Amino acid sequence: MNLRKLCVLGVLCGASLSAFAHHGVAGVGAAALEGPGAPIESASSAVLPQGTILVYAKLDHAKFKTYYSAAVEGDTSQFWMLGIGHGFTPWFSAYVFAPYNIKKDESGGLDSRGWADMSVMGQIGFKYDGGLKLVPANESLDDQEDWHFTIFGGGTLPTGDANHRLSDGSIDPGKSLGFGKPSYSLGVTATKQLSRDLTFNLEASMIRFQEYKYDDGNRVKFGAEDRLNGSLSWRLHTNPDSRFRVDGVLEAQYLALGRDVENGVGAEATGGKIIYLVPGVRLYKDSMSFAIGLKKPAWTRLNESDLQQGAEGKEKYRLIVSGSMLF
Repeated sequence: MNLRKLCVLGVLCGASLSAFAHHGVAGVGAAALEGPGAPIESASSAVLPQGTILVYAKLDHAKFKTYYSAAVEGDTSQFWMLGIGHGFTPWFSAYVFAPYNIKKDESGGLDSRGWADMSVMGQIGFKYDGGLKLVPANESLDDQEDWHFTIFGGGTLPTGDANHRLSDGSIDPGKSLGFGKPSYSLGVTATKQLSRDLTFNLEASMIRFQEYKYDDGNRVKFGAEDRLNGSLSWRLHTNPDSRFRVDGVLEAQYLALGRDVENGVGAEATGGKIIYLVPGVRLYKDSMSFAIGLKKPAWTRLNESDLQQGAEGKEKYRLIVSGSMLF
């Protein structure tokens, strides 16, 4: 296995997940004994080695705060994600993601579950070494210490059931299994190995949605999403003989959510700004990587905050678990 394959990080590409507390980020794990560390959830600046395939799975389990004992409230959401990626060139990788969502209310409420809109993503990698250039086929460990950048983009395909009906026959866009129309995402990343054991990573990205008319006659356009994420990864332990590595990761995520629009009018109790902290651990073994992180809101400024139970920013916690393997 060549040095480039040993040093490949993960590729973390934004992909939307349907819900009213509605969207998440799909992350692809890493396979790296040497070289820079990777975040838990944010996008990093690595592309897949040419000719390789990456398979990936992720669980985002959200537990929400509840407030009123007399009312049925949103309790938990689980966003499962399966993905596969391929390195077409040393500097271009492409991915397909298939999400499965489960949204559960407290006892007596209306639950939904099912396969949601698939996502397709592409990523172009650059490095800065006397100038900005596409990532070459082979990089030494010294090359890995250069600034690396990516541009990534893609969107969802309307493969999920946007008109999914709940047990009472109603359609709730926040519990639907699709957006009805494609959504679009675009982002950039920057990664720098500050020392042998410390890696800095930065991501800025956005997701945009289209208005969709549901079978019950209501028209909804979900609010825009803008993200700015930063992380530090520390190499805590490496055993070259067994090809095993442990990294500690601290990630900070800023999320700005636009107000949803329902039938041409801004929807109450939607949108706002959130800062999440995500401490976690990433493990590497051979060509596999596993990550686990606990994501909690550290600061929120939500529109009509008291009414946003079950929305992003109102979590007790989110447990992020992912795994991947490079072939």
